[in-house]
Amino acid sequence: MDDLDVRLLVELLRDRMTPDRSLGQHFLLDEAVIARAVELASKNQPITEESHVLEIGPGPGSLTLELLRTGAKVTAVELDQEAVSHLSRVFNSTDGRLEVLHADVLEIDWPQDITHIVSNLPYQISSPVLEIIQKHHSNNQLQGISLLVQEEFAERMAMNKGHATRGPLGHSLWLDFDVERDAKVAPHSFSPSPRVHSRLTNLIPVERNSAQSIDRRLFRMVIAESFAHRRRKLRTSLKKPPKRLSRISGWHRSRWQTAIEAIPAKTLDLRPENLTSEDWVSLIASMSQV
Repeated sequence: MDDLDVRLLVELLRDRMTPDRSLGQHFLLDEAVIARAVELASKNQPITEESHVLEIGPGPGSLTLELLRTGAKVTAVELDQEAVSHLSRVFNSTDGRLEVLHADVLEIDWPQDITHIVSNLPYQISSPVLEIIQKHHSNNQLQGISLLVQEEFAERMAMNKGHATRGPLGHSLWLDFDVERDAKVAPHSFSPSPRVHSRLTNLIPVERNSAQSIDRRLFRMVIAESFAHRRRKLRTSLKKPPKRLSRISGWHRSRWQTAIEAIPAKTLDLRPENLTSEDWVSLIASMSQV
């Protein structure tokens, strides 16, 4: 691997294919960003030879190269067949530390023993990937997660740019992670260049004592229902029970009506963006007592 560098990897792949923007194929060129992505994932728990890293959408292998240099085992999931063939060619002497899976990361079972996730995440699958990350983390505690995502998406993940960035995505992530926005990445750091800026994000696993006993499905459902019309007050948004309410054990229309009626009037007069994640936890806890 000593004869490889990032630009060479990108050029070798681009010689054989034209990047498909519909698949989010914007290949990372900036070595400083690549190094920082790996550093962020190691912030909570270092990536070592004992680690198993999942990389989503490796493309030319820019991040893959940096990850392999840590000595870790890497599982790279790639949808594009030409990219899979390219990765097999350029990383043919990794002593079994690299496994390249030709698959849709949303449709396969992830390795149970992964410790870290590092990815230049295709924009169009960012939300569903985060859902799977949370599910995986709940059963197999992850040690570090570093994702390069679209700038606006990063703001919604972290919810630290004012009330307008609050929403279902950030509140759900809050249950399991502190989300840190790190370096801003300009379009020219990629080939081809996207139309928007990107942002490195670091998901640091945390335990929220206040959220341990709440029903997570109810938490997400109530928030999604409320933010479906973010300018409406909760009184209006939550008046009717969600259509899928019966999928949550113990919940039905009459219990919903009773629970909503028990919420203080001053809370029902708020809009969803006025509530913090802790506020939502308290709201769900009080509803569940009915």
